[in-house]
Formats: sequence, structure tokens, C-alpha cells
Amino acid sequence: MNKAPLAIAAAAAIGLQAVFATGVSAAPAPSVSEISQYRVYQNDRPLKEFARLSDAKAYASRFAYTRVERISGREWIWDNFPRYKVYQNGQSQTSWEYASYSSALAKANSLPNAQIRDLQQPGWVYSKSPRYQLYQGDRTKPSWGFATLAEAKKEAAKWSRTHIIDIEAADWIWDNYTAAQIKVIRAGSPVYVVQSDVALTEKKVYAFAKDAVIAARSLTGSKVVNNSTGAVILSRAPSYEVLQNGKSVAKYYALQSALTKAKGLSGAQIVRDGLVWWTNAPYLTVMQGDKLLKSFHTRKSALQYASGYSRSRIVTADKRTIWSQPKALEILGWSGTADQSSIVTQLAGTQGVDISSPSWYVLVDGTGKLQDDSLPDLVASLDKRGIKVQPLLHNGFDAKRTSAFLANPEARQTFIKNIVASLKKAGADGLNLDFESVAGKDRALYSQFVREIAAALHKEGMELAVDLPRGDIAWDHLTAYDHQAIAEVADRVVIMAYDEHWQGSDEAGPVSSIGWSEGGIQQFLAYGVPRSKLVLGIPFYVRVWEVDASGKPKTSRAVYMKDVPKLINSKAAYASLDTEAGLTKYTYTEEGKTYVFWAETNESIKQRVALAKKYDLAGIAAWRLGYEPAALWEGLLKLKE
Repeated sequence: MNKAPLAIAAAAAIGLQAVFATGVSAAPAPSVSEISQYRVYQNDRPLKEFARLSDAKAYASRFAYTRVERISGREWIWDNFPRYKVYQNGQSQTSWEYASYSSALAKANSLPNAQIRDLQQPGWVYSKSPRYQLYQGDRTKPSWGFATLAEAKKEAAKWSRTHIIDIEAADWIWDNYTAAQIKVIRAGSPVYVVQSDVALTEKKVYAFAKDAVIAARSLTGSKVVNNSTGAVILSRAPSYEVLQNGKSVAKYYALQSALTKAKGLSGAQIVRDGLVWWTNAPYLTVMQGDKLLKSFHTRKSALQYASGYSRSRIVTADKRTIWSQPKALEILGWSGTADQSSIVTQLAGTQGVDISSPSWYVLVDGTGKLQDDSLPDLVASLDKRGIKVQPLLHNGFDAKRTSAFLANPEARQTFIKNIVASLKKAGADGLNLDFESVAGKDRALYSQFVREIAAALHKEGMELAVDLPRGDIAWDHLTAYDHQAIAEVADRVVIMAYDEHWQGSDEAGPVSSIGWSEGGIQQFLAYGVPRSKLVLGIPFYVRVWEVDASGKPKTSRAVYMKDVPKLINSKAAYASLDTEAGLTKYTYTEEGKTYVFWAETNESIKQRVALAKKYDLAGIAAWRLGYEPAALWEGLLKLKE
């Protein structure tokens, strides 16, 4: 869409409303403070943005594993991530994760054999593993595990025919069997056998379990098994394996013995039956792709380190990614105006916009006169909110004016000097160059101008984005736009993939069918524009056509995307899927006239973002802010990464 005339028309409409809206209270002036400053993430995925920290925290608190970042600089401000995790015999679950130690302790106290891990420290901060286990025959239960022998004996006093096993010594140390009971048991059927890694000269079977335990004392890796039930009633098999950096160091049958060994090693784990029972290895690991970079105990250290690597992420020992900086899809929003109030109002309704491009500069004539409407204070305010500013420069879409300017080297140099100085003074991040309707004969001169202005901007540490029409491979070589030459020096090339059908088209059709947009991407890539520089322009408007009986256009008008639902409802428009365009086509009649349009919706915008991701482009650019429904932005934010 021709950017300047539409912006002027919109401004004129606003002006008329202001003149004739007598007796209506003026809306409060927009404030930069209404532009979002904080972004809420769940794990490593963005959810929503807010202007106020309190609102961001309140929203984030509704979900688990969320954090709030200041958009500018990605400062981690708040989170509800757990600090403590409760384990039972090497196993845990999400519901056993807590922010406070007191909450974790309350849970641990309700479980037998429980441990608490501080996720930012090595090892356990609490352990409730029993030393003594009470049995009645072969039967026991979790609540019969005790820290002291006295506690075990106290419980045993309630029962007959019980015995106590010292778990660390793996030995029978006490029982309350009477001599008469033992005599009867020994006279019964023998069922207990001793199994060992050591070859036994005699395979004896015992009727009294204690006799089997005594026989097993001198045998390495032995265990006592009830042949009838298969139950293991005591084991000296080394089931706890100590690992260091994944390599086996030693094996023990007692957990405490394994702990004593493991605590003297770095990067240690104690593993039993494939489960990690204890570790002093860091909970957090910084990854880049599939490559492990470094591990850390604290989030602060992990974040500081990961921030220095592109496409890095922080992963917990439970394989949860809690932070990442993938290649995010850049979002540029054209304002279509130089007015501060309008720019602020537009941006306050967005989420995820990285670059604001207000229409601040105009090439006034062939001598290189510059119209400068820049607003340095606004640039500073947006910078604090993490939004770059790359003002738009246009040529009034005047081919004659542009030809005279490009043909004058002195005018070009003066113009470049003045606009770079203005950008520098304003604190802008770069420039968005939008010279349209340039004569085909000026192809070489325009390429030279792009080289000159790019060099001047780069010298001052600023970037250049160049807007180019989608065009067509059949005649692009006849235009003023040498895609390859421009792409060599520009930091971004924006393909204006809209106005497939424009006001003067000889047929009615969509502003930008999905296939036509994709075809444009393919053309630009074929011209040699690097995908890392290519930005896909997307429309936030549609065109409504009045057509005759044969479907030929008679008149047309642009309608903002946000007004499309109202148009559909008010006109009772009939919907039909245009599979070729990839869009929904609407038809309605009014006063005997037939109208058609192809709707731009949240879903169609999603399809366009999918194209940018499919071809791994640098980002998307929206023409223009203020035309879109507010609900669009939360979805766009989630699609950025």
C-alpha cells in the first residue's frame, strides 16, 4: 500500500472528526507509560506483555514456572520457580516442588524415606532415611523404619515375633523371639537360602531367617531369600553405585557408605535401580543446540553465562527448559505517521514489537532538502522499553523528484549528511528507506545511493532497512531495484508482500494471497537476498471491491483489519473459502450493488508468520500499526520464538 497517501488520508479523517465532534469530551492524551515494558514467560515461552510490573506479576502468578522479564535488556525481575524439591527413594514429582523450605519440609515429614534438595546447592539439605527397619517375620512396612534403635524397639514392643535389621550394617541386631518360638520355627520347613556372588561349597536351606542372616555375614554381595515367596529379606549386594561425571567409581550396599564416598567427589551421583538418589552435580545446565556448555548451581550464574551465547538455553536436571534466547522472529511496525500521540497509542496496543518505524523523514525536492519530524525524547522513552526506532524515509512517491535527486551527487551527500546527523541526535537505531515509484532508468543511481547511505549509517553504528515491492520475476529487472546490490549493503530487506491487487487493478482480488506472498519470498531468495536479512511485510488491511455482474471491479476502498468483523456482521456478508488465495472471501449486496473482499484475520496473519519461519527469515513487518485488532498481539508474541 502506498504508505504516505494512506497515512495522510487517515490523518485527514481524524482531523475532520476533531472539527465536527462538538460537545464530545476529548480522550486523555496517550502516555509512553502505557507501552509494555514487562514480558511474562512460562518456562522459556513468552505469554503476554504488560506496561506495569504489578500487572505482569499478577498475571504470571496464575501459572506455574513463570517469570517476568524487563523487555529492555531481558532483565529477570521476578519468578515463581521452585527452590526446593522433595524426593522419596530417588523419585519425585512436580507437585513436590516448593518455593520455601518450610513447605518442602512439611511434605517431607509426611513421607517415609524422604529427602529435600535445594535446587541451587549440591546434595541434600534434609534427609529422613531410616537406619533401623522393624520386621515381623518377612513382613515390614514404610512406617517401621526408624532413625534410632530405641525408636525401633519401642514399636517392636507392641508386637511379638519381631526383629530389627540395621540397614547400614545389613545385619540382624535384635529380636523378641522366645527360645520356645525359635525352637518351633527351626523344626519347621526350611525356606531361607543364602545367595552370593561367591561360589558356595554347601547350599543350605534354613527354617529360621536369623540363621540364614548369620550364614550370609561372611559372604560378599550376599542376600537372604525366601524360596517360597521370592522375598529378599536382607541384602549385602552393592545396589548403590557412586558415579563421577557419569563414570562408575564404587558400589556399596549401604547408602550412608555411598554418601561418604560421593561427598568427597565433584560431579558425583549415587544411583540405585536407575534412579539418582543423591547428587552434588549442578541442577542447571547451559546448552547450545545439543552441545553442553557448562553447568551451574544458581540461576544467576547460569543466566549470566548463557546470555553470552547465541541460541543458548538453560535446562534443569529434569529436562525442563526454563530460559532461552533462540533466534526470535523480529517484528517491525510501521506507524504511518509522525505524530507522537498516534505513535504512542499504536505501540501501547502491541506486544512483541521490536522496531518502531515512524514516518519522520521526507525527501522534499531534487536538491536534497530534508523534512525532519524526528522526536528524540520519544526515541529515548522507547529505548527504555526495549523498542528500537528506525524512522521511515520516503520520497513522496514522486519519480521526477527522485530522479533529479539521484542524479545530483552533491545533493545526495548533503542529504545523507543531514539525515545521519538527525538520526544520531535523536538516538535512533537506524533508518527504514522507502523510496517507491522510482524510475527504472535510475536503477544504477538508486543502488549507488543505497550504498552511500548504508556506509554513512554503518560508520555511526546504525542499521539500514530497505523496503522493496514484492514485484515479479518477469519484470523486476526493468525496475529501479537491484535486489542483489541492495542486499549486499543493507542490514534488512523488507519485501512489501501486499497490494497484489490495488486500487487501480483490473481485477478484484486479495491484498495479499498466501501463495503470492510465499512466491515473493522465493523470488527474493533467488535474487540472492540472504534469508538472515529478509523481512516479510504483511498487511493489516483489506480491500473491499464493488464489482459488476461479471465480477469486474468498479470501485474499491481500503478497510482496516480490525473493522472487518463489524463489516461482516453489519452487511451479513456470505463467506466462502478461496483455496487458491488461502483466504476467506466474503460477498454482500447493498442497494443493488455487489461487494467482495478477502478477509485478513488472526489466522491468516498466523499463516504469514509461518511462512517467515518456514524460510528462516529475519522477521515480519506490519503495515500498519493501528489497523489491527488488539487481540492479535498476544498470539503474535507467542509465535515470535
